[in-house]
Amino acid sequence: MKKVLRVLGFFLIALLGLIALGAGLFAWFVYTPDPKVPPLSATLSKATIEVDGLKRSYRLYLPKSLNKAAPLVLVLHGSGQNGARIRLETGYEFDKLADRHGFAVVYPSAISSDWNDCSRVGDFTFKGREVNDVQFLNALADKLIAENGFDARRVFATGVSSGGLMAMRLALESPSRFRAVAAISANLPVADNFKCKPVGPGASVMLMNGTSDPLMPYAGGESSLFGLFFKGGMVKSAQDSARFFVAHNQIRGNPAKNLASKPERVSKKEQKQFDRILWRDDGKWEVELVTIHDGGHGMPQAAWQRPRLLGPSPMAPNGAALIWDFFARQKPSS
Repeated sequence: MKKVLRVLGFFLIALLGLIALGAGLFAWFVYTPDPKVPPLSATLSKATIEVDGLKRSYRLYLPKSLNKAAPLVLVLHGSGQNGARIRLETGYEFDKLADRHGFAVVYPSAISSDWNDCSRVGDFTFKGREVNDVQFLNALADKLIAENGFDARRVFATGVSSGGLMAMRLALESPSRFRAVAAISANLPVADNFKCKPVGPGASVMLMNGTSDPLMPYAGGESSLFGLFFKGGMVKSAQDSARFFVAHNQIRGNPAKNLASKPERVSKKEQKQFDRILWRDDGKWEVELVTIHDGGHGMPQAAWQRPRLLGPSPMAPNGAALIWDFFARQKPSS
């Protein structure tokens, strides 16, 4: 009997050790504390809209004393998340910028695990049918413009990961609604994995990718985590994705490289952490590639440290500020 108890004791100790090890590994690779909510001029409202027979949800941030005909920015979350999570994981930076520069921010939520982007690979169905997220995001933008008097010529979309891929689909299939988009940690699918039907030029595009992203390979290849999770099929490199949009927007001439950023946005030390290449057709469209040196999966910002599982998490530059600068300099569509 004593021998059995000793064996059980050893087994229990080993089990507790494995549990402690698992908890430690989880804490090291996955857990990260939420950022503090900063002082903001207004509160977030929650609402729904019915599109294509589906009830869709979103969160809207309207700064206090917002001017009429203000710009509208859609911020799209990554796989398996929602609008509340991307607001947190971008460190509330878009809300803070909205207070400072006078624009509105909306955080829509996908209804399937992934946004239905240009990839053929992904989870794009809900209750047995494919979700039309282009229709949803267009309808949401139209609704908010009608209700709040936003400037219909200055509607922008940005997103991280699956949200970034969805932003690129909006640029290709709905350029008449979205003046510019910014895709973070997202590359275009290769031809065999590409299902979008571009309608022509009309939206400026920024790409912001890290060179050490374990999920969205900067040099192109399979989009997945360890080849097992968040599979998105084969994608182009960041450079080839940018060149695709240069050709799509019919921009000619050589790009400007190693662009300087505004002093209030980026210090000299931070400037060395990333490169910017810009193709420009004055008066029409721009394509910009922002390369974050040794950056992992997600938007660089100072308020929130991403899980180590997603690679290095640089706290600079302020990705949201670079994105807003890109949006702000786009001339309103006619």
